[in-house]
Amino acid sequence: MGKTIAEKILSEKSGTDAYAGQIVMANIDYVMVNDVTGPIAFREYAKLGTDKMYKDRMVLIPDHYVPAKDIASAEQAKEMREFAHKHELPNYYEIGKSGVCHQLMVEEGFAAPGRLIVGADSHTCTYGGINAFSTGIGSTEAAAAFATGKLWFKVPETIKVVVKGKFRRNVGGKDLILKIITDIGVDGANYKALEFHGDVCNISVADRLAISNMAIEAGGKAGIFPCDELTRKYIEDTVRGEYTPVDADPDAKYCRVLEYDLYQIEPMVSYPHLPSNGRPVREADVRIDQAYLGSCTNGRIEDMRIGAEIVKGRKVAPGVRFLVVPASQKVYRQMVEEGLMQIFLDAGAFISGPTCGACLGGYMGILAAGEKAVSSTNRNFIGRMGDKASEVYLAGPATVAASAIAGRIVTPDQLEGN
Repeated sequence: MGKTIAEKILSEKSGTDAYAGQIVMANIDYVMVNDVTGPIAFREYAKLGTDKMYKDRMVLIPDHYVPAKDIASAEQAKEMREFAHKHELPNYYEIGKSGVCHQLMVEEGFAAPGRLIVGADSHTCTYGGINAFSTGIGSTEAAAAFATGKLWFKVPETIKVVVKGKFRRNVGGKDLILKIITDIGVDGANYKALEFHGDVCNISVADRLAISNMAIEAGGKAGIFPCDELTRKYIEDTVRGEYTPVDADPDAKYCRVLEYDLYQIEPMVSYPHLPSNGRPVREADVRIDQAYLGSCTNGRIEDMRIGAEIVKGRKVAPGVRFLVVPASQKVYRQMVEEGLMQIFLDAGAFISGPTCGACLGGYMGILAAGEKAVSSTNRNFIGRMGDKASEVYLAGPATVAASAIAGRIVTPDQLEGN
């Protein structure tokens, strides 16, 4: 019987003939922790009482409270910094050369086709956009991976998602994944992998990363795309070492098949308080207080270009705060070099260095009671970005940028002059 991509990768990494439902012990290519999850993992590692450590496989990225917002977050960052120094870890990314962890994992070449990557952050599934099996774990599991280089996995069943055609203008990967989650629910892929097939060549790698990033919002263990020429070109200048692309077998077994015509996908917005509360933007009638463009979902240079094209020559609506947060220092630099920074500044946007701060309601961009935000982030749970009485609406970068100009949730086509 043929195998899915998830089954193949977990078979190869465990040295077994693995199929969905089986439990395997697999070799990890990389384990990542951030400034929130890392300190817990460091303390758990110390409890193991071993000096064994797979240093080259460990990646430490402070990003959630960067720069530190208070004494507590400064202590967390210090603990990570000192742990990296003590153990002479080669893959520690200090503020100033860092960014949002999932962006860094791709930019710095850790993520690659065929690899098995875990991270103490639920959105580690992002790297499936470039044909890796990647998934979130807990800090205790991360400590075990530090010491052993292995973890156990239950091989997930796989949902086959077949796409055809091309997106319309101002529609992209974020709209597709919001549509999928709306269709199947936040538990529709519970402990399953989403595997994408069909005309994936018409989906950019940046959009693939956004789609895979939100597989967890449907309960997914992973979201995986095939490796093609777009993938190889995207990583050719940054990937570390050799990699082996993995394709599903023609006779692989799937637990469900979903089909989508990309041309029929509309700009989507998910209403509070679940990513599954999606509807077409054209049906929205929501005035906003804040628009947020950034995060591990849509903070890449491609997203910044989309936003800049829409706001160029326009002004942010009175009474609206437009926060633009590139996902890494590299993206920030590209924005400067391409003139995007000037476009956003001229429009009246606030631009930050790379941080997860506002996305998780950590700091910088917190919403007050009664305030509403449209955001390119991945979650809109109660209190996610601030007060429990605030509201977060999820959308793609084009909708977020257009809404910042209009002062209400709209598509670019609904702006005056379009």
